[in-house]
Amino acid sequence: MQFGRTYEEFEVGAVYKHWPGKTVTEYDDHLFCLLTMNHHPLHMDSNYAERTTDFGKNVVVGNYIYSLLLGMSVPDVSGKAIANLEVESLKHVAPTFHGDTIYGETTVLDKTPSKSKSDRGIVHVETKGYKQDGTLVCVFRRKVMVPTETYIKERGGEQPGRPELNQPSQKNVEK
Repeated sequence: MQFGRTYEEFEVGAVYKHWPGKTVTEYDDHLFCLLTMNHHPLHMDSNYAERTTDFGKNVVVGNYIYSLLLGMSVPDVSGKAIANLEVESLKHVAPTFHGDTIYGETTVLDKTPSKSKSDRGIVHVETKGYKQDGTLVCVFRRKVMVPTETYIKERGGEQPGRPELNQPSQKNVEK
C-alpha cells in the first residue's frame, strides 16, 4: 500500500483520487463538535436547525470535513511528510449533511527543493472534497515538506521504526 511519496515521486499536475470515501454520520459530527468544544446549535440541535436555519436540518461542522479530507490525503500526499508547513487557504463551498458521503482528490500545484537542506523539498497541493452527487463542498491548499529518496535511505528505509517479528526457535516450538 502506498503511504505518502518522496519528493521525486511528485509530479506537478498529478491528481490523486483518494479512496475510499466516508459517509458522515450524526455521531461523527457530534463527536467532533464535542471534542473541539464547538457547541453551535446549527451542528448540535436538530430542533434549532429545523426551525430557524435556511438548511432546515443540522449542517456538519466544516472543520470536520476539512479534517476528514486531510486524513484521506495522507496515503497519497503526506504519509512520508517531515512537516505540514502551511494551510494557505480553506474554503467551505457548500454544506454537508448527516448521511452525505465525502470523496476527495488532490492536485500537485508545484514542488520546489529545500533551500537549506538537500534531502527534502516542498510540495504545494490543492485538495478538493465533494459529495456523492459531485457537489464541491471544501477546497484547501497546503504546503508539505517531504523527504527525498536519499533522506529515506539514510534513515533506514520505508519503515525504519517497525520492529521485526521474533520467531520462536524450533526447539521451543517442539516442547
